[in-house]
Amino acid sequence: MGESTDAGTSQPSHDVIRWLEAGRIPAHQALARMRAADEQARARRTIPLEDRTPAAARIVAELDQLVGLQAVKRQVHEIWALVEVQRLRQRAELASEPHTLHMVFSGAPGTGKTTVARILGRLFRVLEVLPKGQLVEVERADLVGEYIGHTAHRTREAVRRALGGVLFVDEAYALARGSDKDFGREAIDTLVKAMEDHKSEFLLILAGYPQEMTAFLHANPGLVSRLPIHLNFPNYTTLELLQIADTMLAEREYRMTAEGRESLLQKLGHSIQFGAGGAGNGRLVRNLVERATRRQAVRLMRQQRELTRTELMTLESSDWEQDG
Repeated sequence: MGESTDAGTSQPSHDVIRWLEAGRIPAHQALARMRAADEQARARRTIPLEDRTPAAARIVAELDQLVGLQAVKRQVHEIWALVEVQRLRQRAELASEPHTLHMVFSGAPGTGKTTVARILGRLFRVLEVLPKGQLVEVERADLVGEYIGHTAHRTREAVRRALGGVLFVDEAYALARGSDKDFGREAIDTLVKAMEDHKSEFLLILAGYPQEMTAFLHANPGLVSRLPIHLNFPNYTTLELLQIADTMLAEREYRMTAEGRESLLQKLGHSIQFGAGGAGNGRLVRNLVERATRRQAVRLMRQQRELTRTELMTLESSDWEQDG
């Protein structure tokens, strides 16, 4: 015949049909060859990437502009890549199991947890993982009621408002505090059930201090398997806090003298070294910036003369000093 007729070799479908019609190969071999050829063609087919939405790239770029949080940024990039590749696998007719994206955010207040949660909501909306992407932020007082059944109703209502977006439960460990009769445990049970009943309809993020969240999850084995993604938000370093201050001041059209910058740096270092456990966070910077702008305003008004634009913008060393 000249041509090989081994079942493992693939030929274009028109050749196989021609051989089958000429009686040169049996029907079962023809079917095997056609299937092999089809598989090879599918394997060679490329899946275009032009639908990788530019909007997603812009949102991730916003995340990348945040100060610090390198590990968090890396994990979000991984999640973004996973979602995109799962979409490509679907288009290539490959198995593409939906991944559970519920998360735990561990970190002190003011370390960027809410900001990142809001970015994730927007990212998942443009990736069509979530239809709306809104952020619904709650805490224990919003979920726990005063009588039997009240907590379940409140928690279900919070989930309902978050459907299509993100439900962010701050200080989630507080739900497990108290006795076995405490209604907080009812809220936990209702959240666990919601994750099952509305698997792909919302993203649940439980947030709080690292040690408390670790103890909380260990005490609730039903949550661990349903919250596979853990993002850790460390306190900012002194230099990162200074970067945050620079950003805040630039947005408000202020700037510091060299002496003022050195005063702020010393104050930040002192707060981290001797302050409370949450001293290395963005709220500290915000409070210091607001206090400094108030002191600058008092200093300028005492001069009782016309002020230049530069003076209105400039924060001096004295503006960062403690109240007398």
